[in-house]
Amino acid sequence: MLKELNEVIDYIEVHLTDDLSLENISEYAGVSDYHFRTVFFHLSGLTLNEYIKNRKLSEANKDLLSGEKVTDVAFKYGYQSVDGFTRAFKKWCGFLPSDVIKKRISKSFPKLSFVITVKGGISMEFRIEDKPAFNLVGVSKRVPMQFEGVNNEIVKLAESITEEQRKEMHSLQNIEPYEIVNASYNADANFLKEEGDLTHLIGVLTTKNQVSDQLDKVAVEACTWAIFPNEGPFPSTLQETMAKTYSEWLPSSNYEVINAPAFSFTKMDNNDNYAYSEIWIPVRSK
Repeated sequence: MLKELNEVIDYIEVHLTDDLSLENISEYAGVSDYHFRTVFFHLSGLTLNEYIKNRKLSEANKDLLSGEKVTDVAFKYGYQSVDGFTRAFKKWCGFLPSDVIKKRISKSFPKLSFVITVKGGISMEFRIEDKPAFNLVGVSKRVPMQFEGVNNEIVKLAESITEEQRKEMHSLQNIEPYEIVNASYNADANFLKEEGDLTHLIGVLTTKNQVSDQLDKVAVEACTWAIFPNEGPFPSTLQETMAKTYSEWLPSSNYEVINAPAFSFTKMDNNDNYAYSEIWIPVRSK
């Protein structure tokens, strides 16, 4: 995957003045759009759109320094108006395009290069399982994205579950893992920047289809799952394992993540801050 990422970076460089679409870029990489955007973000800390915008503005800065007119540079990099380009440029670097020309000040954003870094020689424990189609059944709501710490909106969702809902979930549960799971899906387009919302469901796995109106049901197609056990302080260990899954395991594996609900479950120890968890990521072979 690292080879493909670097090839895509080169592709972007060649086409900075073209209309770069995420679909074309992921197609060039030979993987799904969802997988490529996810891995790119976890390795670089940037969304693909943000990286392309930064590279375009960086090159625009160089063009202005070389004497090109603001109007020509704006249209060269795909902006529909000089005003739009000026606003984006100032937001990016804090000064106006005219300042570059008059005062010779500038800002740069270099081209990325992905390399393999081995951290401490620690291997990740995981297993691969094929699973038939099932339903996620439980209570759900839109919650804000949050990669670290306790998400208070999810806590409120858990506290809202009634005894009747718990009983029905328990009666429906008939497929492993036989645990209460936390599932996430339908994230906003800017979810990789921890902005916007996603749907979070607290519930169970079942092959049954008859569900009352007091519970939500999400169908999950038969697929392959990569499962990552982890144990330690909660929720930091769970969140660290999730980050490593995307930034370290996926790029070096023979799998790509698919756009389906991922879920996890947690078993708390007697110590409230310590837990055993499993993260279930839907994948397919490349």
